[in-house]
Amino acid sequence: MAGRPRSFDRDAALAVAVQQFWREGYEETSVARLTAAMGVSPPSLYAAFGDKAGLFEEASQLYFRRTCEGLDAAIALPTAREAVLRMLQDTARAHTDTATPPGCLMLTEPRLAAQREEVRRRLGERLDQGVRDGDLPPETRTEQLASFLVAVMRGMSGCARDGGSTEDLLAITETAMAAFPSPR
Repeated sequence: MAGRPRSFDRDAALAVAVQQFWREGYEETSVARLTAAMGVSPPSLYAAFGDKAGLFEEASQLYFRRTCEGLDAAIALPTAREAVLRMLQDTARAHTDTATPPGCLMLTEPRLAAQREEVRRRLGERLDQGVRDGDLPPETRTEQLASFLVAVMRGMSGCARDGGSTEDLLAITETAMAAFPSPR
């Protein structure tokens, strides 16, 4: 028996779930709130995603893939300085985009520590490349610098959630870039 076809668009439902989790966090987002926002019944949510945790996993994976698209575009720039500047500027704009909740789901949700670590790892690799290419000093502690940059982005997310403007976050970017090592 094939069962009844789904009466909702899975991709649209996932997009709505991302927004709910982003706004309220995993713990504060109830199944009732999710189903109301997604326009589906609880049985449909459970049939499609298993449970709230399964929905969160799928929604956060979608969010992370989109985040990495922007990160990958930034780290592909010719120098480490250009890459980090673009990443921080893009972060400032994304965190304050009025079309989405403020801040960043990945940077604020406690359950997404592994994704934050993946961002830190990718940044570390790009900074290592900057040392090899000569656009960062050889003594640059790339792991520490990558951790600092993730901390800056997390702070930017918090600032945006507290009502900070794009200009506020771009000022944080400018300050962070003043601490960024220059080649000799």
